[in-house]
Amino acid sequence: MIKKLGLTFEKMYKRPFYRVLVFIFGILSLPFVFIKHMKNKQNNDYSKLRGSIYERLEKDGVKDEIYNNAKEQLKNKQSFFKKELSAEEFERQVKDITNKQFNEIIDNELNIVSRQNQVSDVTFCNTFIEMFSNKLFLAASIILSFPMYILILIFSNPYSKYIVERLFMMVFVIFGVTWLVFTIMYLSPMDPATNILGQTATPDQVAQFNSIYGLDQPYHIQLLNTFKNLFSFDLGKSYVGNEDVLSAILRKFPITLQLTFASLLVAILIAIPSGIISAIKQYSSFDYMFMLFALLGLSIPNFWLGLILILNFSIKLKWLPATFVVGNWKTLIMPSIVLGTGLAASVARMTRSSMLEVKNMDYITTARAKGLNEKKVITKHILGNAMIPIVTVIGLQFGGMLGGAAVTEKVFNINGIGSFIVDKQFIPDIPIVLAGVVYVAVIISLANLIVDIMYSFLDPRIKSKMKSY
Repeated sequence: MIKKLGLTFEKMYKRPFYRVLVFIFGILSLPFVFIKHMKNKQNNDYSKLRGSIYERLEKDGVKDEIYNNAKEQLKNKQSFFKKELSAEEFERQVKDITNKQFNEIIDNELNIVSRQNQVSDVTFCNTFIEMFSNKLFLAASIILSFPMYILILIFSNPYSKYIVERLFMMVFVIFGVTWLVFTIMYLSPMDPATNILGQTATPDQVAQFNSIYGLDQPYHIQLLNTFKNLFSFDLGKSYVGNEDVLSAILRKFPITLQLTFASLLVAILIAIPSGIISAIKQYSSFDYMFMLFALLGLSIPNFWLGLILILNFSIKLKWLPATFVVGNWKTLIMPSIVLGTGLAASVARMTRSSMLEVKNMDYITTARAKGLNEKKVITKHILGNAMIPIVTVIGLQFGGMLGGAAVTEKVFNINGIGSFIVDKQFIPDIPIVLAGVVYVAVIISLANLIVDIMYSFLDPRIKSKMKSY
C-alpha cells in the first residue's frame, strides 16, 4: 500500500498540473520533505559519480571529438542547403549539439556504473518515498495534509481519476453556459418587471421591483452575483411567487425521473429486439415492417401522438387517466409510450446498423466456423460488439429526457422540470431559467460521463486503455 502510494506520488509529480495541486494540498508537510531532500543531495554519491565520469571523459578528449564532428556536420549541412549562419549562431548550434551528445554518453555510462555500484540518484520523489516509509512521518503528514492523500488515492485509481477530472471540467461547462445564458437574457428586450407587474405599473413600481431583485445593477455586478450564488449553491428566489428555486427543482425532479425511466424501459423493450431481428433477417418482411414503424416513430410529433392517445384511451374507451397524478402508475403509461416510441425508433435503427456492421466481420465467420451456437454468436459476439453506438444513443436521449420533455409534460399536464422552465422563460423569471440551464448542463454532463464509463465495461480495448489512463 505504502509502495503504491509512493509510486502514485511519483507519477503525479511528473505532471505539472498535479504537481501544483500536490504542493498546494501538501503545503504543511512537503517542506519537511524538501529539507530532507536538500540534506540528502549534499551527501549524494550519485552526483559525485557523475562528476568523476564527466571529468574522465573530458580528459580523454571525448568532448573535443564530439565538438569537431558537430562542427564538420554543421558545415556540410550549410553547404548542402546553401544557407550561411552568422559566426555566433554557428558556434551556439555547435555547442548545443556537443552538450546534448556528451550528456547522453555520460548518462549511459552513469546508468551502467550506478547499477554496478548500487548507487541511486536523490530526487524529491525518492526522498518523499523514503520518508513515507517512516510511520511517524506518515501519521503526522496525514493529519497535516489530509487533502493531498485524498488526491493521491484518487489518482491511484484510473476510474476515480477519470471521473474526478470530468467533474472538474463540468464546473467550467456550468459557468460557461451560465455566462452565455445570462448575457443573452440581459441583452433580451423582455422586461421582467413590466411582464410581472403589468402594463399599468408606474415607473416607481418598476424601479422598486428592479431594485429588490438587483436588476438595476450594471451587467458585471449582476453576473458576479450570479456566479457567487452558484458557488454557494443558492439559486435565489423566483420573481413570481418568491419561491425558492432549488427547492422547486428538487421537488419536480422525481416526477421527471419517473417519466424518464418509464420511457426508457418502453424504448428498450421495443427497440433492442426489433433492431436485432431486423439485422439478423435483413431485407425480410420483418426488417421492412420494423424499420417502417421506426420511421413512423421518428416522424410522428409527440404532441400529436399524445392527443391521439388521450382521445382514444381516455375519452372514448376511458381506460387510462388523461392527466398525470402523482402516485398513480396508470397515469405514466401514455406519457411513457409517447416518449418511448420516439426514443425506440432511434435506438432500433442504431441497433440494426451497428449489428449489420459487425455481422460480416471475420471473427463472426470464425465463430460460426468453429461451430458456436448461433444464439451465442448473435447475443455475445454481434450484439456485444455493437453495443457502444447503442449505449451512446440511449445515454444522450436519457440525458435529454431528464432535462425535461416540455411538450409531452404540457400535453399530459405533468408538473415536471421541462414545463416548469418553459413557463418561466416567457416572463422571463431569470433565476429559474438560469437554474434550469445549470440543471440541464449538469444532467447532460453526467449522462455523458456514465456513457463513457460504460464503454470500458463493454469494450475490452477501452478498458485496457482506461487502466493506463
